Amino acid sequence: MTDANTDLSVLVSEWLDWHGAAKALGVSVNRVRTMIREHALAGAVPSEGAGQKVPALFIQDGEVVKGLPGLLTVLHDGGWTDRDCIEWIFTDMDLPGRPIDALRENRGSEVQRRARVEAFS
Repeated sequence: MTDANTDLSVLVSEWLDWHGAAKALGVSVNRVRTMIREHALAGAVPSEGAGQKVPALFIQDGEVVKGLPGLLTVLHDGGWTDRDCIEWIFTDMDLPGRPIDALRENRGSEVQRRARVEAFS
């Protein structure tokens, strides 16, 4: 798992509150809450007092990035929290780049493979 002391606001440059995520997805705020609870999205508090938010890069062209829900499920099945997942997804893994970049470029197979190894090791 990841380091609970990592400053997520340094790793993730743009965040959406639940209202912003709902607007970007064209759904209700309640649906965003459900998506977070069901691991289709992940949310965390990026900095003290900020409230829970969703990384903006999790949404692309009005939809959740392809492969993200499956990736989150694998990591959560390994006992990871949303915060752990976000940190891992936004950390450079030499894929090239970060897992979020690979997902957004439709190169998710290697990300999924690495997530299975990481989640259960």
